[in-house]
Amino acid sequence: MSSLIEKPVPDAAFFCALEARRTRALVERDMAVLEALHAQEYQLITPGGKVFSREAYLGAIRAEPFYAAWEAEGTMSVRLSAHMAMVRYRAKLCFPSGRVVICWHTDSYELGTQGWQAVWSQATELHASAPDPLH
Repeated sequence: MSSLIEKPVPDAAFFCALEARRTRALVERDMAVLEALHAQEYQLITPGGKVFSREAYLGAIRAEPFYAAWEAEGTMSVRLSAHMAMVRYRAKLCFPSGRVVICWHTDSYELGTQGWQAVWSQATELHASAPDPLH
């Protein structure tokens, strides 16, 4: 008989709250939360196509303010299974330079020994002239 007890898969609301916590920590530069919520193998692909490793991304945030604000626009969509979840939503990213980017943002979370952590993030910039097929 196994002593390992299978935990129930959290619901979509859990992942929406986790994503809100992660993005708030990005703006606030809360490094303890960021280190806990980003897996060692984490990668970000920016709207411009640049790839950041966990070390490079968290290092940039640690060095100076990276985001001035991060707002989810509309409802987050969540797909999940026992060990993985995907969160997708429109986001408004504001940078200290004054630049504002509206994008589709997708995060992939995996359940590992450290709990649920982001492993991949990708943002795709939306241009004002682009139609929104989901709305």
